[in-house]
Formats: sequence, C-alpha cells, structure tokens
Amino acid sequence: MRSVPARPYDFMLQPEKAALLIIDMQRDFIEPGGFGEMLGNEVGRLGRTIAPLKSLLAAARASGMLVMHTREGHKPDLSDLHESKRIRGRGTVTIGDPGPMGRILVIGEPGHDIIADLYPIAGEPVIDKPGKGAFYNTELADLIGTHGITQLIVCGVTTEVCVHTTVREANDRGIDCLVLADCTGSYFPEFHDVALRMIAAQGGIFGWVGESSGVIAALAAPAEPAAN
Repeated sequence: MRSVPARPYDFMLQPEKAALLIIDMQRDFIEPGGFGEMLGNEVGRLGRTIAPLKSLLAAARASGMLVMHTREGHKPDLSDLHESKRIRGRGTVTIGDPGPMGRILVIGEPGHDIIADLYPIAGEPVIDKPGKGAFYNTELADLIGTHGITQLIVCGVTTEVCVHTTVREANDRGIDCLVLADCTGSYFPEFHDVALRMIAAQGGIFGWVGESSGVIAALAAPAEPAAN
C-alpha cells in the first residue's frame, strides 16, 4: 500500500488492485471547433488537464497499471440514443448532426475519438458509453471484475457530469475512487470546485480528491507495510 495525499484523508493506493480511468478526453469536447465549443463553451478550460494527465498516464503505463479510456458517443444509426437526450437543450445542432469533425458524438467519426496527446496504446481498453456514467450499458463492470480492480483513479471531463456520474456508480458497486483535481475539468470552474467538494464531503461520501503529483510519487515509492 502507498499513501497518496488526498481529501478528506490520505488515500491508500494498492497499485495491483487499481486502474486509471480516463473519461471522455475526446476531440469533440476538448478541441476548438468541436461540439463543446459549438455549444458556446470555452474549451480551453478543459485543456489545462492535458499536461498533468500526460505525466500521470506515462507513470501509470510505466508501473504496469491497467489504463482504461472512455468515449461518450452513439452508434451510427443512433439506435442507442434516447430521444430525450437528443433534443435536450434545444440547440441548433445536436448529436448525430454534421459538424466540423464529422457527425457529432457518433462512433467512428473524428470528433468522437480521443485526443492525440492521450491516445490509447495496444492493450488499453476503450469503453464506448452511450450515457454519462461509464458503467451504463458498457463492459466496464466486467473488466473491473476480470482484473480484480477495487480502486479507480478517475480523471477526465467533465467533472460535474460524466466524472461525477461514474464515481457515484462506482461507489454503489463498492469501488474506491480517487478523483484528481488537476486531471479533471469543467467548462464551468465553479461546477468543478463544487463537484470535487461533494465527492470528499462527509468523510468521503463518494471518494477521495487528490492531485496527479501524489499518485505519480506513490507509484515510484516503495510500498508501505499494511497496518495490523
């Protein structure tokens, strides 16, 4: 076990039972001209997560930790898209419509894919999810069970939506989540801050909140003896 500074108290990382889960670092959300910007958001607010995530990803790969990526999107025929999701927001463009990076949030289109700086390598599962939470209608629970995972280091976007939903889903399944403040982001800074406070509130009601530097240091440190 290796101690990682966190709120509300230090997280005891067990690398052999932990996985890095990177949520929805997709071109349509992160890059200028994508769906996020088309909705009027300042995508640069998510860009700050890329550098620390690159360092964390390198450390996780070097340690042999399981790395998993998610992408929010839908089948080309939109058969897995609820009509309520499609029309919500009353925007002029919506999921499935043509955009600068192909059809918006459709599997196989350029905008749906993960940004180049964090692109998966061979052996890293990529989980395509039709909802906000990474457990809904996906193979994530099976992957976690197969690999004996009891801890998730959670990163990605956006903090208050897909990250928060996934952490809540994991919590209900008995999985401990460490959410990294510098590796998660929102178009709305105030939502990011409050979402992290909610996770660590009441003694860690949904999990722990830390920084990537703490995890990187822990992965490089010798294991601490287990408490008697």
